[in-house]
Amino acid sequence: MKIALGSDHAGFSLKEIIKHELKKNNYEIIDCGTHNEDAVDYPDFAQKVAQQVSNKFADRGIMLCGSGVGASIAANKIHGIRASVCHDTYSAHQGVEHDDMNILVLGARVVGQSLALEIISRFLKANFTNEERHVRRLEKIKALEN
Repeated sequence: MKIALGSDHAGFSLKEIIKHELKKNNYEIIDCGTHNEDAVDYPDFAQKVAQQVSNKFADRGIMLCGSGVGASIAANKIHGIRASVCHDTYSAHQGVEHDDMNILVLGARVVGQSLALEIISRFLKANFTNEERHVRRLEKIKALEN
């Protein structure tokens, strides 16, 4: 699975840890930046991650900023993106299973390294159920983009 991974300056150090762990587990990583802790604007990097997923260059995306809120809002502006902040494992897998979430957003100032890695593991192992009710709801969400 190919993962687009990005962060702003607040998420940079956690992004680097995540990148290392994902590579260790044989995920292919597209590092969308940032590449240091110099102050940057999270929408720029949320857009890069979202475009990788939207254009099918990556299967899923993971984005980090301070709280996760701003990056989630920014990523959701890109067509075809269903991004959400998740700070627990249940939401991370349920968001994929029921809502076909394709970008996980984490608040680097909210979750620690261990929890972040658990959340990511559940997100990446989850699959959309294709149950009729979830497909119907997903189609309604897609219609909102138009």
